Amino acid sequence: MRLLPSVTPPLRYFLPPIGGSILQASSSLILVSGRRYRLNHVTANMETQNKLMNEAKKHVDSRLCRVSGSMTEIMEIQAENPTFYVLFIPGNPGVVSFYKEFLESLYEFLDGNASVIAIGQISHTSKDWESGRLFSFQEQIDHKIDFIRQELESVKVPIILVGHSIGSYISLEILRKYSEKVVYCIGLYPFLTLNQQSTKQSLIGKLAASSVLSATASFLIASLRLLPMSAARLLVSNSIGASWSDTAVQATCTHLRQYHTMRNVLFMAKSEFREVLII
Repeated sequence: MRLLPSVTPPLRYFLPPIGGSILQASSSLILVSGRRYRLNHVTANMETQNKLMNEAKKHVDSRLCRVSGSMTEIMEIQAENPTFYVLFIPGNPGVVSFYKEFLESLYEFLDGNASVIAIGQISHTSKDWESGRLFSFQEQIDHKIDFIRQELESVKVPIILVGHSIGSYISLEILRKYSEKVVYCIGLYPFLTLNQQSTKQSLIGKLAASSVLSATASFLIASLRLLPMSAARLLVSNSIGASWSDTAVQATCTHLRQYHTMRNVLFMAKSEFREVLII
């Protein structure tokens, strides 16, 4: 499997224009008050350059749509003339806003030649659109296939799948059933089979397999909604999200503190563990 590198803008974008640095301009201001315009000129050039950078950088758009009758969270960046589409399938939890910075970096990495679309898992959402219904792993797979039929059927360029964790397994299932449109599949930290020696997987499997334990754990996590958002963000940042971006911390606080989301996360884990065990 191939990992896509992160994208860092070249250092030159953050430097002042050739012909004088900020320190040089500041010295000129101190020594020759009549040449104050030099500092203003450098500052104006930097502001113009930053403005051009922000205009060039495209940000993801978020929207809701119904797929297979279920309300679905979508994040996308549309290229003007795409030569191919990238469809990103998240893992579990399948909250697309976790991946905002990754999607934007991926679009830049591809030089704007591809439209990038990410589709969330059903009911891994901030609102309970499905009235507490639980969705199995197979239903999540069928949901992604239906999305291609619904939204990408008319696309004339190839589709490349990028899956994260269990999303890699889902991507392979899509590739197997929709090979006429999907030409390539990339797995990021793919979860394709169980590790029988993993204590962590064993604990998650036991928790997910019990309806009572799943409901209890979901209720306890949902009770954190009683905390103010600032307190919840601080709690996440100082525990599981110590190395996370602000976007990921925010997504955790808005989506995973929901009872219906955690119940669906664990129910999907229950059925996915059963499914991958047989391969």
